[in-house]
Amino acid sequence: MSKPPIQISPSVLASDFSRLGDEVEAVVEAGADRIHWDVMDGVFVPNLTIGPDVIAACRNRTDAFFEAHLMVVNPDQLAHRYVEAGCDLVMVHAEACDHLHRSLDNIREHGAEAGVVLNPHTPAEAVAHVLDLVDMVLVMTVNPGFGGQKYLPTMEPKIAKLRQMIELGGYDVDLEVDGGIGPSTIGGAVAAGANVFVAGNAVFRHPDGLAPAITGLREAAAAAGA
Repeated sequence: MSKPPIQISPSVLASDFSRLGDEVEAVVEAGADRIHWDVMDGVFVPNLTIGPDVIAACRNRTDAFFEAHLMVVNPDQLAHRYVEAGCDLVMVHAEACDHLHRSLDNIREHGAEAGVVLNPHTPAEAVAHVLDLVDMVLVMTVNPGFGGQKYLPTMEPKIAKLRQMIELGGYDVDLEVDGGIGPSTIGGAVAAGANVFVAGNAVFRHPDGLAPAITGLREAAAAAGA
């Protein structure tokens, strides 16, 4: 099986919220492959962020791929709102879903791609029986809830395990990592088998701007995957 392409998914959590539409448009023009929306409810994680109306307001600024990462306790009640807002992919936490099959089917029935997210403490095996239902598996390389945290390299064996599970099963599933991704950490995640990378501060707060930030991440990923 050929290696899936490297994709950079900037998290707008690190952007300037006072000009969010401009930030989304600018980061796509700078070379982002997709836009990552961190949705937090203040219950599942101790922070409160972006609702569907905010995403809907930005949808007409770009035709880029939008992915919503639902860090919420009631994903089944909210997922369709993010599809209606224009998200192409909606990801739910395995830890928040009592009936994960049903939650993933619910997203697909509303017309979006479906993904599942694993917190650092959750083993790869938790998604072994839903890989046929997902387009994305996201491994948290920090504990979710806040941006700017330190990358956990201890997650790399789990990334490698998931890549093995995906390839052995012959699934067409992307493997994403989120948390502490920058030029010095992306290589380890690439080597472990990830191909989609969420980056917040490393993109939006790069001293040289958005395009050099994204280029730097791609170059570091390419070097690790060579």
